[in-house]
Amino acid sequence: MNELTSTQAYWLGHLFHASSRQLPLSEYAKKQRLDLAELLTWEQRLVVQGVPVPPRHRPARFVTVEVIR
Repeated sequence: MNELTSTQAYWLGHLFHASSRQLPLSEYAKKQRLDLAELLTWEQRLVVQGVPVPPRHRPARFVTVEVIR
């Protein structure tokens, strides 16, 4: 892999920050005032270019709930 361009490094940095903070990309983008569509586009673009991207944080969709009567 060649050296990253400044633009690639910028978006890859955001992807790593979102992953390390265990935030879904939608929440991370909102907090950082980034365009979610652009972040997702760059995630895919980096993958296609062979740049290793961090795994996304995917919160559990279902949680166990105990009902107390």
